[in-house]
Amino acid sequence: MQQGGGPDTEVTWEDQQNINKFGRLNNRFHELEDEIKIAKETNDNLEDASNELILTDEEVIRFQIGEVFAHVPKEEVEGRIEQMKEVTGQNLEKLEAEKDSVLAQMTELKKILYGKFKDSINLEED
Repeated sequence: MQQGGGPDTEVTWEDQQNINKFGRLNNRFHELEDEIKIAKETNDNLEDASNELILTDEEVIRFQIGEVFAHVPKEEVEGRIEQMKEVTGQNLEKLEAEKDSVLAQMTELKKILYGKFKDSINLEED
């Protein structure tokens, strides 16, 4: 058995667990990227709706609730949109923090796995 990542480096149970954990983290990282993209789009849409609401001079606005449009006073719509923007912003911050945590864990696992297997393992995206 050789040390240092030669072609005959033995893969221990712990190494396999680290490789599996890296794979799970990588999948979660991509899921988080997709969720962050959706949250940003939602935030942008809410911002656009808020801006359009400022420009309108109607006092009663058609507001979509589920699959139904209801006539709602402008002030109430403004409040709901602000509330939705706040919730979306908090969700976006939470997702970004989780993404940073996952990335840090992946970096640590890369150090461990590349330290043992050198060029025998590829953990990079193509």
